[in-house]
Amino acid sequence: MPIHPTAIIDPSSEIDPTATVGPYALIGPRVTVGPGTEIMGHAFIDKDTTIGKDCRVFPFASLGADPQDMKYAGERSSLVVGDGVTVRESATIHRGTKGGGGITTIGDKALIMATVHVAHDCRIGREVILSSYAVLAGHVIVEDNAIISGSSAVHQFVRLGRYSFVGGMTGAAKDVPPFMIVAGVRDKDIVVTPNLIGLRRWGFSKESLEAIVGAHKIIHNHRPLAEVLAEADAAFPDSGEVKAITSFYRGSERGVYR
Repeated sequence: MPIHPTAIIDPSSEIDPTATVGPYALIGPRVTVGPGTEIMGHAFIDKDTTIGKDCRVFPFASLGADPQDMKYAGERSSLVVGDGVTVRESATIHRGTKGGGGITTIGDKALIMATVHVAHDCRIGREVILSSYAVLAGHVIVEDNAIISGSSAVHQFVRLGRYSFVGGMTGAAKDVPPFMIVAGVRDKDIVVTPNLIGLRRWGFSKESLEAIVGAHKIIHNHRPLAEVLAEADAAFPDSGEVKAITSFYRGSERGVYR
């Protein structure tokens, strides 16, 4: 049976005929559930939430609840979950706020593990992995293919570059460069190094890896930032990865780990 008789679904919501809703699931108003998606028993989907196709929402997950923001005044906002996303047990993902554009987004094929918290106005990219007990404050941007390890915390307005990796139990209070690993308790303990194992697994070429390592060696020192970024660009003028790194540093508002 696609929809269990004990599930409660607001009449304003739209559930695709090929989706399934398990026992005692609760789906609030103005929710859309796409084809092939499975909402398991005891899951809670609050109002103004859109879930794409072929997703899996496990028991006791909570999607689209009101944001935990003192400035939130009950305005309409939304949560949009892409295709092929997995949300495991007891994870919580909140809607956006007026101050953050009114929307929280989860990219295609993201894996949100058990007990993860994604706060209001976060933007999660494609194929991102958020490991158990990771917590993201409001307005965090996680770019494609990034991984956040277990029990890590990300400060509000922080941006994590694509293919970056945050080590377990890390407190990230600054932006994390693309293609890099950061690990440590707080700023003074943070270690930054190229994510070579992860990049090899993703099929990056030897030339790309050499350029990333070379740029990292230039940037990761105490010389003025503008100077080392210009030097990295000059040393690797044909590397798209190096351009991504230097552009990320130049565009940061919180400052980037070096």
